[in-house]
Amino acid sequence: MILRTFAIPQQHRVVFTHGVFDASNHALRDLIAEGAGLDGSGRVLVCIDQGLLEMAPGLPGQIIEYGKAHSSVMDLVGPPLCMPGGESCKNDWSRVEKLWEAFHFHALCRHSYVVVIGGGAFLDLVGFAAATAHRGIRLIRMPTTTLSQGDGGVGVKNGVNYFGKKNWVGTFAVPFAVVNDLEFLRLLPERTCRDGIVEAIKVALIRDRDFFHYIERHTSELARLETEALERVIRRSAELHVDHISLGGDPFEQGSARPLDFGHWAAHKLEQISGFTVSHGEAVSIGMALDLCYSARIGMMDAAIKDRILGVLKAVGLPLWSDFLDAAVPGGSKPMVLQGLEEFREHLGGRLTITLVPRIGTKREVHEMDEKEILLALEELRSRKSLAKGASAKSKG
Repeated sequence: MILRTFAIPQQHRVVFTHGVFDASNHALRDLIAEGAGLDGSGRVLVCIDQGLLEMAPGLPGQIIEYGKAHSSVMDLVGPPLCMPGGESCKNDWSRVEKLWEAFHFHALCRHSYVVVIGGGAFLDLVGFAAATAHRGIRLIRMPTTTLSQGDGGVGVKNGVNYFGKKNWVGTFAVPFAVVNDLEFLRLLPERTCRDGIVEAIKVALIRDRDFFHYIERHTSELARLETEALERVIRRSAELHVDHISLGGDPFEQGSARPLDFGHWAAHKLEQISGFTVSHGEAVSIGMALDLCYSARIGMMDAAIKDRILGVLKAVGLPLWSDFLDAAVPGGSKPMVLQGLEEFREHLGGRLTITLVPRIGTKREVHEMDEKEILLALEELRSRKSLAKGASAKSKG
């Protein structure tokens, strides 16, 4: 047996800026110049989430003009490639093939750049295609949602859905860079903009008590999606997620622990049950609420702390319940969401590991969950919804 241990230094760059495609903004230009070839320039293909064009129809033209202004460094191989985004884009394998065809047509190589602009699902799709073409074309991510700027877009995972399961096919690949242009957040519908707040709350609960206290003090501003509070929360969320990836000791998830997936075992299943009409952020909020109620029921968390956290979720405008949680397994009576535990175990590689929060700012991994207590936690959330409805009707009366 020949045994060697080796390490490959990786840089994980996350740049925050405003107006990335203003000619005077050199953030993207300087990143491409950093890895430019012998001729001093890099070949670049830009891929845009088509949904973004409804809010920023002039974006392709801006990109072309930016490329002209910095043509000494950037060699745009063609106009931006626009494709449908949203979670459904990850369900169609032909879109991966279309991206490969574009990379091949434009003769991209491992020294070229794919710049992907869009929401988290679109970043997943294009990131997977780039990571598997030529065993890895340099990827520059430009997340355009609060969810992707503060969480998924700054990570190292790419994936597409297969067998009806989320991210069943995918890669771990550190992007060449992530550019968070905070101007994109101004374009978002309110519901989409709110989604990213939940991942900030999640990472605060497992890693940073002071950050949770900041969110708690600013729930009113966050509920109104005020710029200063929102941008500060997204920046800190991104920093904590990158710190976990780069300093947590398991960037490519070789172990079974997934602390950044707190609340996600139920969330992923809820998204599937709803046909993705429940957004990822809403599903994570509900999944965390379920796990918080469960933790209080088994004595891991103080009930008062649980109520305090649920109050923060509710105060920033995030849901604690979806009627899709009542969907039963066909031919049975058990809630379909319980299947999420088994699917989570499979995804982790065979051993179930669920992250729970005993206290704000700390985490604990468990390897089994009591189904009876989960059902009682679901009933608690259902009762909270009924009480809220009753109080609302009474106040209107």
